Amino acid sequence: MKFLKIFLGIVVILIAIILIGSLFLPNTYSVSRSTSIAASDTTVYKNIADFNSFKQWNPWYKMEPSAKTTISGTPEQAGHLYEWVGKETGSGQMKITSVKPQEEVKIELKFIKPFESLANTQFNVAREGDSTKVTWTMSGDNNIISKWMCLVMGGMDKMIGKDFEDGLKSLKEKSEKK
Repeated sequence: MKFLKIFLGIVVILIAIILIGSLFLPNTYSVSRSTSIAASDTTVYKNIADFNSFKQWNPWYKMEPSAKTTISGTPEQAGHLYEWVGKETGSGQMKITSVKPQEEVKIELKFIKPFESLANTQFNVAREGDSTKVTWTMSGDNNIISKWMCLVMGGMDKMIGKDFEDGLKSLKEKSEKK
């Protein structure tokens, strides 16, 4: 009986630490990376806003090319949808929510498995002389689990920043091909 009381006391203390500790961890996150591409803003924009092209430079598709993907809707338009199911990449969907041709693509990113979460992704495209600057940003809210996961893993920037860099490098290579 004494063991049970001690065990329950430890469980209550751990729950309190997790709940109270999460109040001091960030409620939101934002990860952003940029690159300059020696290609027209039209070419870069199409490679982002058409998921058939996006699939060719998407870093997570490269991670698991055997993942089942489905693309539907009209490219470069709100409602264009990219869905995936993979063993390593889990499952989810990206849906374009708004576009400003040659300037901006906003995407709702919904992860279904292994953990449910929702993020806002945005690509900003801007001419800079003979090149095009692309900024890829993902932001969202942290729940209790993701707050602690970010703490343990070093933050969202550390978890996905390298993937953004790899993706932008591939976007650059694809866009600069003549």
